[in-house]
Amino acid sequence: MSDAMSAEFDTVAEWTAQVCTRLGADYYLPAACRGSGSPQALDWLISRLGLAPGGTLLDSGAGVGGPAAYAVQTSAVHPVLAEPEAGACRAAQRLFGFPVLQASGSALPIADDTFDAAWSLGVLCTMPDQLGLLTELRRVVRPGGAIGLLVFVATRDIAPDEQPEGNRFPTVDGLRTLCEDAGLTVEAQQLASELGAAPDDWEDRADQVDAQMADRYGDTEAWKTSQEQSERMGALLGDGAVEATLVVLRAG
Repeated sequence: MSDAMSAEFDTVAEWTAQVCTRLGADYYLPAACRGSGSPQALDWLISRLGLAPGGTLLDSGAGVGGPAAYAVQTSAVHPVLAEPEAGACRAAQRLFGFPVLQASGSALPIADDTFDAAWSLGVLCTMPDQLGLLTELRRVVRPGGAIGLLVFVATRDIAPDEQPEGNRFPTVDGLRTLCEDAGLTVEAQQLASELGAAPDDWEDRADQVDAQMADRYGDTEAWKTSQEQSERMGALLGDGAVEATLVVLRAG
């Protein structure tokens, strides 16, 4: 993982947990889901993955664990998190206490056919081995189980100076080819923007966490690098060069 991505997903992830614990539990989910889906997007995935109480869910590239915690809150699933960055692993355990494996999504230390379902949210475009991520998700999900993705899909050519460091955005056709090569069929697809914005109080809490982090860490190189990454991504989303796309996959 690049230095810029390590700053965002390792150092800043741990700072997020520190600030959230000072502010209180109401801030955990909004801050921990930042960049990984709004409540509406997560609800869309949860309903189509068929998550049910007592079922098992793998969150691959889980960050600080917000989406998994949302799934527990809404569906009473049993999640396991896989996350390559040590700081994010510690942050997820501090905020939510879920089992966390420090591992790359393209090389999971998990037996075949372990989980009822899996998802990987905002991760594919950060992976050097995108086919490996999808192949591993297929391998660890039981036959008939579903896989959910949030993928940032490119709608045009993106110049190197526009792109957040370490990101490789697939096109619509490229994503479908990757899925087919992994032995996965697209069952449902949805633009996240069409599901509406997150509730105002959700966004306000996430913004308050960001503001406190900026006050505490704004002079650090890690924070500046993370903000530059976020600004580049925001610009691409803002002009439609990249679209957040939800996808549900099954083997076969």
